[in-house]
Amino acid sequence: MTRFYSNGKLLLTGEYVVLDGALSLALPTKPGQSLHIEPLETDTIIWTSKDEKGTVWFKDTFTISGETIISKNLKNAISERLTQILNVARTLNPEFLKSCYSVESRLTFPRNWGLGTSSTLLNNIANWANVNPYKLLEKTFGGSGYDIACAQHDTAITYQLQNKNVQVIPVHFNPPFKEHLYFVYLNQKQNSRDGIANYRNSSKSNTNAISEINAITNQMISCCSISEFNLLMNRHEDIVSKLIQQPTVKARLFSDFTGELKSLGAWGGDFILVSSTENPERYFKAKGYQTIIPYQDLIL
Repeated sequence: MTRFYSNGKLLLTGEYVVLDGALSLALPTKPGQSLHIEPLETDTIIWTSKDEKGTVWFKDTFTISGETIISKNLKNAISERLTQILNVARTLNPEFLKSCYSVESRLTFPRNWGLGTSSTLLNNIANWANVNPYKLLEKTFGGSGYDIACAQHDTAITYQLQNKNVQVIPVHFNPPFKEHLYFVYLNQKQNSRDGIANYRNSSKSNTNAISEINAITNQMISCCSISEFNLLMNRHEDIVSKLIQQPTVKARLFSDFTGELKSLGAWGGDFILVSSTENPERYFKAKGYQTIIPYQDLIL
């Protein structure tokens, strides 16, 4: 059996503006996704996807017809997307899938958490096919690619696009106040592609915003006090709020919270970052948010 594994992701700074070259801080997560591959003596590829509980949430069989991989479940959106990925990987490496296999993908986080169900799968397939994962991303899902970088690294990174070239730098990000940082799931899965489209449609000129976000990213990496970190969180939220013309998550949902909050990734769902000197679990659970994870339990 051949096995591949990719880390999940969270984007701490630079949401949206990472697409336009902002220096962004990204964090790989402990949960991720594995891919297990075994050769088969058949003429089909049998694909099974399991969630974090080991429950099968997707299954399909594919055939290879000439140079094309075909799903037997043509009307299923997941089958269509997976077929696309496999076929693009094959165009990038014509030697890929010359034989048939039993393939099993296994998540170690809930699918609705937004930690990278697609990016971890894409990176695993790219490793299996021996192709450039950023090329595979470009020809399938699109996006900035920071999630691919997180899939491949076991430490915090800065991520930046410059003239369509990817710059990934591992950084030491270990805030001394991390016991006061938490991640809260907002119970609403966000579609990154929809978030990107909305940003493109609504954003104003962002040259100054990118410079400010670059500075905030560098300051967050070296920040030693929670009070300074909170100020940086607030500045970042204000900048992006004006860019995308949406209220901050604190103004929209948690105006009475005494700590500080920051959206992560596409605004409106998935996880937020919480900075609080007191355990915020009671506050968020009283408002109906049950998933509150301490920083050190989620981040590599």
